[in-house]
Amino acid sequence: MTAATRPPADPEHPTPVPAGPDQPDAGADAGATETRRSARSGVAGLLGAATSGLFGFVLAVVITRGYGTAGAGAFFAAIGVVTVATAICTLGAETGLMWSLPRRTTGARGDAARVLPVALIPPLLAGFVVAGAGVLAADALAPRLLRGSGTAAEALLTVTFAAVPVVVAMTLLLAALRCVRSIRAYVGVQFLLLPVARPVLVGAAALAGGGLLAGMTGWLVPAALALLVCLVLVAGPLGLRRGAVLRPSPSDWSTFWRFALPRAASAAIDAGSMWVGVLLTSVLAGPADAGVFGAVGRYVLAGQLAMQGLRVAVSPQLSRLLGRGERAAAAAVHRQLTVWGLVLSWPVYLLLAVFALAFLQLFGPEFTAGVPAMTVLALAMLVNTGVGNVQSLLLMGGRSGLHLVATVAGLTVTVSLGLWLIPGHGATGAAVAWAAGIATENLTAAGFARAVVREPLFDAATVRAAVATATGVGLAAGAGVLAGGRGLPGLAVALGVLLAGCVGMLTLPRVRAGIRRTMRQVRGRDDAAVAADPGPVSTRGR
Repeated sequence: MTAATRPPADPEHPTPVPAGPDQPDAGADAGATETRRSARSGVAGLLGAATSGLFGFVLAVVITRGYGTAGAGAFFAAIGVVTVATAICTLGAETGLMWSLPRRTTGARGDAARVLPVALIPPLLAGFVVAGAGVLAADALAPRLLRGSGTAAEALLTVTFAAVPVVVAMTLLLAALRCVRSIRAYVGVQFLLLPVARPVLVGAAALAGGGLLAGMTGWLVPAALALLVCLVLVAGPLGLRRGAVLRPSPSDWSTFWRFALPRAASAAIDAGSMWVGVLLTSVLAGPADAGVFGAVGRYVLAGQLAMQGLRVAVSPQLSRLLGRGERAAAAAVHRQLTVWGLVLSWPVYLLLAVFALAFLQLFGPEFTAGVPAMTVLALAMLVNTGVGNVQSLLLMGGRSGLHLVATVAGLTVTVSLGLWLIPGHGATGAAVAWAAGIATENLTAAGFARAVVREPLFDAATVRAAVATATGVGLAAGAGVLAGGRGLPGLAVALGVLLAGCVGMLTLPRVRAGIRRTMRQVRGRDDAAVAADPGPVSTRGR
């Protein structure tokens, strides 16, 4: 690692880069420059997340309609196994790549390629160990984890564990792809290839009568395809075909894993937050309740995709800004994207809370038992999206330890309440436990992020957006309930009222001016940002 690209020795207090004639200060000009950059990345991330959410919903419909409550419970539990196992085996290295690569130079003469062995070897070894152990223990674990899958349980769990190393490698290379290529390349793989291919292959398996094993195979195959695509896309920018040095120094190992290891536990908790609930529900309440809770969770996670799209779009940018000590600019980016995420996510969750019956009817009448669970979780997600991507501020600022504290607090609440509530209340008890964990984790992380960044993370614009969004959607939902109840007719009325309200708002001069300003940010050339990053070709600002 060169001196020019080495992360600061103390990530909490990085040394600011002095402003020069061609470099904006960390004040208003820098904040405006970075919000323009984040606007362009954010729009691409949002479009990808919208596509992913649509096809994620299609996948949920395919699974629930194709396999019923018990079969869907087993399918969701199998997805939970590979998701949690992958999150554990990556050891936080995907976030480590997102943090370290923007601070290094790419190309054959750069030092970015040296991170790959550091980030890939330990997680892949862990993946093979977990896969081997899981395959050997499949016959003992299957009756407990995959109840409802019948005689295929052992084979289903064997395939699930065997795929863990592939999914681990894909996850790590996706993180590298986000840092060394434009956001469009990442969106194409993560938000298009994976979510579009999965419902197609799973649906084909269900229509052909292939059963749960064939369906799960259809869910896993796109991960292998995405891995190959990422390999091709990452090799060029890192100079792997032009003799880039892949031999890391001892300091590369220590710097990377000093950051990544605390993230290892929190990453497993983040990825497994829903799936822990599915597995607990399957064990404590049965496969039918697990299927209902899994279906509810699919809606909840789909509503979170806007925040996910914004997070992956700007995480490298936040790493670069916080690494240079530009806290004001990083906070400006956070505030802007919090408003975007709130305006896009709150309508989804408010409608899910009010019209839970309508949404669950799309899965089949047996899933309407999840209405209370849906309402509870949708309201909890208002807290999650309302505080913004505070987790990204902590992680990209090098404070993975504080992030771990927040996630452990949330997991402790989720599991403790789950063990108490699930046996007596099934899916509803699991939802209450998860909702309490969500609120605990996000409020804790928000407090930590404010203390670390030492800049306001919310402003008057955030409050105005929250009040306006809640008021507008609340009025539309009320009209829908009065006109058609909480089922599909009421939802249709509410959506019609919302659409009419949005069209009407476009006639307001202030709204049109805001849209024009955002479009200029998205389309405009960011010359100031280019001048701020002179030097060798790097991953910074991608």
